[in-house]
Amino acid sequence: MTPAAESQPAGSHDLEVISLVGFAHGVSHFFHLLLPPLFPWLMHDFGLSFTGIGATMTIFFVVSALGQALAGFLVDRFGAARVLAGGITCFLVAALLLSVVDGYLGLTLVAALAGLGNSVFHPADFTVLNRHVSPHRLGHAFSMHGLAGNLGWALAPVFMTGIAASAGWRVAALAAAGIAALALLLVAWRRRTLADPPGALVSGVAGGQAVAAFAFLRSPAVWMCFLFFLLITTAFGGIQNFATPILQNLHGLSLAAGASALSAYLLGGAGGILTGGFLALKAEQERLIAAALGAGALLAVALAILPLPQWTVLPMMVGIGYCTGIAGPSRDLLVRRAATSRFGQAAYGRVYGFVYSGLDSGLALAPLVFGSLMDGGRFAAVLIGIAALWALSILTALRVGGVTRQAAA
Repeated sequence: MTPAAESQPAGSHDLEVISLVGFAHGVSHFFHLLLPPLFPWLMHDFGLSFTGIGATMTIFFVVSALGQALAGFLVDRFGAARVLAGGITCFLVAALLLSVVDGYLGLTLVAALAGLGNSVFHPADFTVLNRHVSPHRLGHAFSMHGLAGNLGWALAPVFMTGIAASAGWRVAALAAAGIAALALLLVAWRRRTLADPPGALVSGVAGGQAVAAFAFLRSPAVWMCFLFFLLITTAFGGIQNFATPILQNLHGLSLAAGASALSAYLLGGAGGILTGGFLALKAEQERLIAAALGAGALLAVALAILPLPQWTVLPMMVGIGYCTGIAGPSRDLLVRRAATSRFGQAAYGRVYGFVYSGLDSGLALAPLVFGSLMDGGRFAAVLIGIAALWALSILTALRVGGVTRQAAA
C-alpha cells in the first residue's frame, strides 16, 4: 500500500482511486471523438472528402492499437501513474495542434498524437485499479471505469459541436485542450494516490520466480482474451457506425428516430455496466458473459428478421445495449484472472496492454467487415453478423475461464 493509502480508510482510498481513474478514462473516450464532431467544418475548410477525413480515425485506432500493446511494458517498467500522465500530455498537445493546424497533414498528426495518448489508458488504468482497489470492490471499480468511458463518449459531440457552432472549431479544440490540462493537473496533484505500491515494479517477477518479458505471449488464455476483445469490439463498431441506416431501412425509422435508437443502445449499455458490476463478483465471469451476450445476440437476430412494429425497436435496442453492458465488468475480471493465473502482478501492464489492443483493432476492422454489406443493401446480414461475432466471443470467454481455472488449480 502506498503512504497515501495508509493514511486513510480502505473504503475512502478505494473511492478516490476509482474516481481518479474513472475521470481519466472518461477523458480518453472524450478524445476518441476529438475530430469526428468537427468533420463538417474540417471538410469545408480543407476541401476534404469523407474518405479523406475518415482516414484520420483509421490512423487514430491503428496508432492506439500498436501503442497499447507497447504501453503495457512501459507501465510495468516505469509505473502506471507516469505513463498515464504521458498519455494525457499527448492529448493536450494534439488538441493544441488542432487549434492551429492548416492542412490535412496536420490533421493526420493530430490523429496520431491522440491515438498515442489513448494507447496508455487501459494498461495504466487497470494496473492502478488492480493494485489499489480492495478485491471485493473490483467489480464495482471496473463497472464505474466503463461507465465513465461511456459518459466521455456522450459528452464529446455535444461539447465540441456546441462550441464549434458558436465560436469556431479552433476554439473548440482549445476547449478540449483545457479538459486535457485539467486531467493532467488532477493526476499530478494526486500522484501519490496512484503511485505503485513498494515492490510492484520489480520487473519480471511473479510468485518469487523470474518471468520473461514476453512469456505472456505463450499463454493461450491471453490470446483468447485478445480474440474476445477483437470480436466484441468489431460487433460494437458495426452497431456504432451503421445502426441508424440499418434501422431506417429494415424498420422504416426516420433519421432522428434511428439516431435516438442508437442513443438508447448506449444508455442501455451504461445501465448494463452498472448492473454487471454487482453481478461480476457473485457469479463465474465467463458464464455471466455467455448469458448476457447470448441474450444480446438473440435480440439482434430478432431485430434483423422479424417484422417488428416501429415502437418496439427502441426498447429492443435498450435491451441489446443492456445485455452487452452487463458483460463489461466480467470481461475485465476475466482478463485479470488471465494475467494473474501464471504471471502474478508483475505482468499486469503488458497483459492488459496486449489484450486491450484488440479493442482498437476491432474498431478499425468494423467498417471493413460490415461496409461491403451495407453498400450491398444487406442490412439484416449486418445484424446477424454482429450476433455471430457475439456467439464466437462467448466461446472464447468460456475457453479463457476453463484455462485460467485449470491454471489456478
